[in-house]
Amino acid sequence: GASKGEGLGNQFLANIREVDAVVHVLRCFEDDDITHVEGGVDPLRDAETIETELMLADLESLEKRMAGIEKRAKGGDKDAKAQIELMGRVLTALQDGRPARTVKIDAEERRAFQLLQLLTAKPVLYVCNVDESAAAEGNELSARVFARAEAEGAAAVVVSAKIESEVAMLSDEAEKRDFLEALGLEETGLTRVIRAGYSLLDLLTFFTVGPKEARAWTVRKGATAPQAAGVIHTDFERGFIRAETIAFDDYITCGGESEARAAGKLRMEGKEYVVRDGDVFHFLFNV
Repeated sequence: GASKGEGLGNQFLANIREVDAVVHVLRCFEDDDITHVEGGVDPLRDAETIETELMLADLESLEKRMAGIEKRAKGGDKDAKAQIELMGRVLTALQDGRPARTVKIDAEERRAFQLLQLLTAKPVLYVCNVDESAAAEGNELSARVFARAEAEGAAAVVVSAKIESEVAMLSDEAEKRDFLEALGLEETGLTRVIRAGYSLLDLLTFFTVGPKEARAWTVRKGATAPQAAGVIHTDFERGFIRAETIAFDDYITCGGESEARAAGKLRMEGKEYVVRDGDVFHFLFNV
């Protein structure tokens, strides 16, 4: 197992440690021509196999950390005592077969919890790979995955990798739409995965539009206009003055920035403005 350095091993775990969320792509279709390494199709078993590896890695990491902090706690260090108490609760959960993300923590503990960098503390998205016939509604196997996701507060989506590969070969957008509609789909599976990922991580998108290009940027929900500006360049945040702002729907309806400005849809927003999904910004700053 990876937790012992076998298979993909330590590199596999190191890669996961750097990500913001874990996506499980689970086989949820039967096909006699495509054998499963375990001899049968069971998406819950597959998810649990990976989850177990991650929990074992977290257990080892936590036990090593606790050994060093316990000495300080016994010496009367209040912060160390608080850390040991938190780590003890997480350790108990892991030993009971529950991932770290199931442990209830309060606002004061959140930072210390994040610093533990536990693999099973990361939010999870289950991607159910189904056959073409189940792409729109899912099937019995994907339903079991969705039930698991709901029970543990994770997210889940249904996609058909086969359909996605066929869509990727179509260059004409109208042709793509017709192809998806014929299968009872409104959007590609990739779009659903991206949407679910954004929701899981509390992300939203804002835009900047110039004469040569339009670009999409990502920030967390609750970000202010200066923080959004900082995503583009730290100088933009440091010297933020105000943001010329157009709502996405207004931008599209009016047909562009100049038309939206003429229609009175452009707003001036200051440092306290909280970014809304789809906002089109032009940042004014001075450094």
